[in-house]
Amino acid sequence: MQNFKENLIEAIEKIEKSRISVDRHRIVRLVAVSKYSSSQEIQALYECGQRAFGENKVQDLTQKSKTLESLPLEWHFIGNLQSNKINALLALKPFMFHSLHSLELALQLQKRLERESLTLKALLQINSAKESTKSGVMPEIALETYHQILEECPNIKLCGLMSIGAHSSHSKLIQSSFETTHALFEKLQRFGANTLSMGMSGDFELAIKCGSNCVRLGSILFK
Repeated sequence: MQNFKENLIEAIEKIEKSRISVDRHRIVRLVAVSKYSSSQEIQALYECGQRAFGENKVQDLTQKSKTLESLPLEWHFIGNLQSNKINALLALKPFMFHSLHSLELALQLQKRLERESLTLKALLQINSAKESTKSGVMPEIALETYHQILEECPNIKLCGLMSIGAHSSHSKLIQSSFETTHALFEKLQRFGANTLSMGMSGDFELAIKCGSNCVRLGSILFK
């Protein structure tokens, strides 16, 4: 745990270097992905100054947020949400839901949100690399789906887009997948989109250079 401060400083320096190389005015949010980390490790990183944390499973988010409820943490849900976990997630009132992967899920969320008089900030997940192993809306229907959710799901406060870079060792393919999502994001900014969540521990510098303003880092922080 003594390395957490060094890890965080090093990650922030890399984020800043990438950001400044393309846009001195953009602010990049760092979400620490804590899915493989204990509550004690999350607290240790909090004590180094980190505030936003992301979890992939509703049961883990439930347990960790309860254990750490005395800390002013900003919880993000970044995993695949199953229909039977919707109520449990909404009860936790996360800061943001990054992985809204379909209109069908949005409509299910809207029903529960409306019933409970709640709202939820969310990002539409784009399957920009068109990989069968990934969830998300295909780029060709992304704009249409985004507008449908805006229109049909008023309790979901869409804030932008999320995507995972292409699963490839070729940086050109990863870059192309990020550029696809960024091009969609640019078209949605006039409709209130302000968050572009792209980039993980292995590709966040490239993601920032392609327009990301929110990165999800796990292994390089908790190593």
